[in-house]
Amino acid sequence: MTGSSPSGSAQAEDRILLVEDDRGHRELLRDELTDAGYRVVAVTDAAEAREAFRETTFAAVVSDLRLPGKDGFHVLESAQAQVPVPGFVMLTGFGTIDQAVSALKAGADEFLTKPVDLEHLRLTLQRVLQSRRLRVEVQEYREVLGDKGFHGMLGKSPAMLKLFDLVRRVAQSDGSVLITGESGTGKELVARALHRESPRTDGPFVVINCAGIPETLLESELFGHAAGSFTGARGARTGLFQEAHGGTLFLDEIGEMPVSMQTKLLRVLQDGKVRPVGANEELDSDVRVLAATHRDLVEEMGEGRFREDLFFRLETFRLHVPPVRERGEDIAALLEFFLRRFGLVRGQTPPRFEPAAMRLLLDYRFPGNVRELESLVERAATLARGDWLRVADLPERVRAQRQPAESTGAHAVRLRDEDWQTLAEVEAHYLRRVLDFTGGNKQRAARILGIGRRTLYRRLGEDL
Repeated sequence: MTGSSPSGSAQAEDRILLVEDDRGHRELLRDELTDAGYRVVAVTDAAEAREAFRETTFAAVVSDLRLPGKDGFHVLESAQAQVPVPGFVMLTGFGTIDQAVSALKAGADEFLTKPVDLEHLRLTLQRVLQSRRLRVEVQEYREVLGDKGFHGMLGKSPAMLKLFDLVRRVAQSDGSVLITGESGTGKELVARALHRESPRTDGPFVVINCAGIPETLLESELFGHAAGSFTGARGARTGLFQEAHGGTLFLDEIGEMPVSMQTKLLRVLQDGKVRPVGANEELDSDVRVLAATHRDLVEEMGEGRFREDLFFRLETFRLHVPPVRERGEDIAALLEFFLRRFGLVRGQTPPRFEPAAMRLLLDYRFPGNVRELESLVERAATLARGDWLRVADLPERVRAQRQPAESTGAHAVRLRDEDWQTLAEVEAHYLRRVLDFTGGNKQRAARILGIGRRTLYRRLGEDL
């Protein structure tokens, strides 16, 4: 067995197993793949390939169909037994096309005829690896979300389970829905879930952010316009209400809509008809309207910035998305989910949270909610060195929350010895968080913690 590594820092996900008995062809392909940036392990037959699988995880396999002893189908069979399954490219001579088709049916991703066009091989491998990464990503998402995922939202806290239940029930109606919540809580995800759970799920889902769009442009965006209706309107334009016909229109940041525009929107909601700017005729509108805001619309009404009649028209149903600080038991799962997703996007094995770093994050209030949590994880994972994400990798605002106040300011608080947790208490708290995240699956929890299952049971005070 011979191995070769490209210059530079290649990842394990870029490792390729090459199975070819012809020495000249093997060396040619190995050099080509190495130059393309892959880490290549080259072997001569199915037995050596099987041994290589025991030692290493491969992103893809390039194997000749005809090999001494057992053929390429046996290599494919060994590859299919790996977790995750590597991509597979079968090489075949012109006379064995039928067998190559059989290989595709057996699970190979692609086959190429010999002599191999090297540029075609590179492009084929790129496609195969892209497909594999998508498969792995889907599998990872399913593993992270388990049966707790709801249309892209993760949560098992009482607040989120209540929200999921309300979404399912409200989705069956056709009334307008006002979705409230702080910035970054995931209001658009709730809107999408409402659409997917509704009888309109096969219709379009159209989104517009009302913030920062001038009134004249917003009216044209929503209702469309006739040709020549204003300067620059050379042709007619279909509005978003028409685009969403038969489906759902989501008006994000509805609290930013100008009052005069609110009047026109109210008329559409009342009459079920839209009139494009500059048009003489109205058009029927079969659209369910969802709206979202982070503003307090009751306060906005009191200040004259939001119409009371529009508020009550939109608030046929009202769903509130809880902030992260009210989702305590979801935070560990969200942190782990975004950390693993970051690793998938980068094609890397993500670092694990050091217990002290996890403790700080669990105590942090996340004023920017899920959006802040996601960006914080990406930042920390990018800065992390080695296998652990440590306290030093976290932003200063997170680290500062647990530092004893030594200043003499009016709000300074000096911690006492008894204010600190013991190591045993910190460990027990962290173990409970990880077990909650895995749904009590101790084998998976041990893998996340980086310890053996026996060690986990011992620390839990349980028998194996």
